[in-house]
Amino acid sequence: MGLIITLLLAGLVGWIASMIMKTDAQMGWIANVVVGMVGGLLGTFLFGFIAPATPTDNGLSLSGIIVGVVGACIAIFIWKAISGKKAV
Repeated sequence: MGLIITLLLAGLVGWIASMIMKTDAQMGWIANVVVGMVGGLLGTFLFGFIAPATPTDNGLSLSGIIVGVVGACIAIFIWKAISGKKAV
């Protein structure tokens, strides 16, 4: 059950980041999940000391989702820079 929740949250985080970065039309749900997972890892690495996750009983936290979205936006920006696509 934890894996399903993780994938759903990663998809949500990736989708929010793709909306912010205006790449939603170019990304499918698998790309959203991947970007959400990479963004969660990147965001935790970069900002984990600023906004440490304070999970509730089920492992969810608002600060963790925000950090994941910021990390996913950074990941999308880096991907666009590497791939040569115009960064928004």
